Amino acid sequence: MRKVLIASAVTAAAAFAVVAGYAPMTPGVAENDKPVDASQVGNVQTAIFAGGCFWCVESDFDHVPGVLETISGYTGGHLDNPTYKDVVSETTGHREAVKITFDPQRVEYDTLLDVFWRSVDPTDAGGQFCDRGESYTTAIYTSDGDQQLKAEASSAAIMDALGQKIATVIAPSKQFYAAEDYHQDYYKKNPVRYKLYRAGCRRDAKIEALWGEEAHRGIVK
Repeated sequence: MRKVLIASAVTAAAAFAVVAGYAPMTPGVAENDKPVDASQVGNVQTAIFAGGCFWCVESDFDHVPGVLETISGYTGGHLDNPTYKDVVSETTGHREAVKITFDPQRVEYDTLLDVFWRSVDPTDAGGQFCDRGESYTTAIYTSDGDQQLKAEASSAAIMDALGQKIATVIAPSKQFYAAEDYHQDYYKKNPVRYKLYRAGCRRDAKIEALWGEEAHRGIVK
């Protein structure tokens, strides 16, 4: 679905970017949060979030201080070793997701939840922005009971804050399968196409319309 959208929307996206004054993100992590080798940090933890396009989720969380590594992949479904083609066929039960390795001494799981909610539209049960289908719906996959309780509490708080029903699934994590190499760090490898895709999909515009000044809270650009 996304390949077709990119091919057909590049011109429109470019026009939109000019008209709306879209300011693309700078690839890489924030200057005040240089990359850290996760293998050199003793006590690391992981979080898994599905927020629609994993290129965008990966890019957003790479700009959160304390995040050490992000991996785009697939999880939540029933097919072993799924491919991108398998997942977007909407027959596997998998979602596009990102596995986030973080240093809990620098950023807490609660903070990552806060960032996640304000970088997606959790009220959308049909996908995210221009990407439609179950594989693009939002979810939080928890690694233990503590993450489960925190995720559920944060979901209730978000529902109160928005005054709307939340469609985001919260479930114990399943096997996580890393996506194909060309999906990893896509926003760095293909910055022009990525920026056109993100602008054409109106991801940031719709997040800002939903969240106002709280949009993208915790993401340092």
